[in-house]
Amino acid sequence: MTEPRQSTHASHGAPALEIRDLHVSYGSASVLSGVDLQLDRGVLTLLGRNGMGKTTLCNTIMGLLPADAGAIRIFGHEATGRDPNEIVALGVGYVPQGRRVWPSLTVDEHLRMLEGRGEAGRWNRERVYEIFPRLAERRGSGGQQLSGGEQQMLAIGRALLANPRLLILDEPTEGLAPTIVRQIERLLHALAADGDMAILLVEQNMKVALDVAERALVMVNGEIALETEAASLKHDRERQRQLLGVSQEGGEGDRPERPAAEPAAASTEATTMGSDSRRPTLPWPTRWGHGNPLAGEGGTESGQAAAGDWRPTRWELASSPGGGDS
Repeated sequence: MTEPRQSTHASHGAPALEIRDLHVSYGSASVLSGVDLQLDRGVLTLLGRNGMGKTTLCNTIMGLLPADAGAIRIFGHEATGRDPNEIVALGVGYVPQGRRVWPSLTVDEHLRMLEGRGEAGRWNRERVYEIFPRLAERRGSGGQQLSGGEQQMLAIGRALLANPRLLILDEPTEGLAPTIVRQIERLLHALAADGDMAILLVEQNMKVALDVAERALVMVNGEIALETEAASLKHDRERQRQLLGVSQEGGEGDRPERPAAEPAAASTEATTMGSDSRRPTLPWPTRWGHGNPLAGEGGTESGQAAAGDWRPTRWELASSPGGGDS
């Protein structure tokens, strides 16, 4: 049974997110090894090359993958092994990698299905339209008609409608034009300044990640290799090269977005990280123990999935198809 939302306030002073000695594997391949993480408030950014286990960590937190060992607590409540809908009920909003909007649903339909389903708070459809005016202009457009940037705005707005106290964003600026990246960065600064929610930001855009966050973690081969102040890492180029294999690409000029259907690459505006093909990946996050048939678009079931009313025994995906580990 899903825990009542009001009970999420029971543990005053507990960290928003606490992970201890977390181990996750895909079959015999270890992906996360002894991960420790604590987020009390503010913004914590998680950095790492492709394939290091960052998305696996997000999916494990959200109940989409099982942990082999270790503990996950959200606002003091044991969350290890819970279903995704129970995790959301604890006060968590999730912006998954790959956006995962439903092609047959309009912008307004996506948002209406979530409005009022979460905890009471300041976020409603009109406020989402205020911070993302472009969505207001496209409210009657289907998901497949949106650009990549518009889809990402929708994914973020969808998560905020739950009025979460913990917001997890997995690569929110991936593949977006610099103008959209800057808009998302401004929003993250504003959310952090409000102080209403703790934010775990998984990001490969070094500029965004280190400008927004107070603290930074670097993941290497499924382990936390470094925990430091974000400002310190921002100015430590040698450590960036050692742990992240960073390279400088592009400049400040605006570039067109990649089409939404095209595989997204890291934004070329800022520092990006190298990849590592040694880590195992999945084509998209699935609920462990199930196959990978894609859910059909439209109908009641797609509405339930898009709204976060996940049913892992029926649905392999948290919502529409997304990317693999990063």
